[in-house]
Amino acid sequence: MEWENQTILVEFFLKGLSGYPRLELLFFVLILIMYVVILLGNGTLILISILDSHLHTPMYFFMGNLSFLDICYTTTSIPSTLVSFLSERKTISFSSCAVRMFLGLAMGTTECVLLGMMAFDRYVAICNPLRYPVIMSKDSFVPMAAGSWIIGVINSAVQTVFVVQLPFCRNNVINHFSCEILAVMKLACADIAGNEFIMLVATTLFVLTPLLLIIISYILIIVSILKIRSSEGRSKVSTCSAHLTMVIIFYGTILFKYMKPKSKETLNSDDLDATDKLISMFYGVIIPMMNPLIYSLRNKDVKEAVKHLLRRNVNVWEI
Repeated sequence: MEWENQTILVEFFLKGLSGYPRLELLFFVLILIMYVVILLGNGTLILISILDSHLHTPMYFFMGNLSFLDICYTTTSIPSTLVSFLSERKTISFSSCAVRMFLGLAMGTTECVLLGMMAFDRYVAICNPLRYPVIMSKDSFVPMAAGSWIIGVINSAVQTVFVVQLPFCRNNVINHFSCEILAVMKLACADIAGNEFIMLVATTLFVLTPLLLIIISYILIIVSILKIRSSEGRSKVSTCSAHLTMVIIFYGTILFKYMKPKSKETLNSDDLDATDKLISMFYGVIIPMMNPLIYSLRNKDVKEAVKHLLRRNVNVWEI
């Protein structure tokens, strides 16, 4: 690409659902409702994990971190998306786009690592219950959670810095709801092989490695469960089922998004782009909404804590 065909971009145009005003209104209502559910559900999980002494365990500490992460992730993306649905102005400054790209990637990486930490916690709890208080002491699980956040920030900072240094041509239309890193990279008028290699390494380290840890942990957990004959021992599996459900949904969405076949002969690019947008919405809105629902519906301790919190609030109001 010649230099004269390049320009210094000061803003991007987020295409989203431009041209479909009725769909924009429908999505505005649906996403707004989901966002309220996300705040209430995850906020409740954080609250009960703090107030209920029975939930002062590593598993619920990780769960509280996951809920806080979901609130942060959706708050950095959903409000601006809702505004864009109702506004004719679909542009975003280059710096704001970089910030959103950084936050989205940081939160996504942190969630992958957190899910891996939670799987390891369940493995120790079920397969090595006598050593669990020692292995998963406060001196262990707090640094593990903090490390997840630090890894997410570092990975996102590195990738974002390399992307913002790319030269961009006059095409500033991001065919997406938000500043998703791959969508932004496609606009660069330079070889992005280096960026793709960095992303491949980061994906292997921070997405596939936690997934491998999760798979190994659950294989060992299943083997251990098959050896447990008492009902008390099998009751430990309740948090595993909730966590495993979220892992399947979370990683299933990621793998489908980035590994689904893209046949240019049978499907046009617009259809593929529309599919990618819907998958991103599922990943960015529906999964954070489902997290507290799954953990509360499939976890006896959480349900009891919620009931206790509601009863206490009722008693306070009666007084």
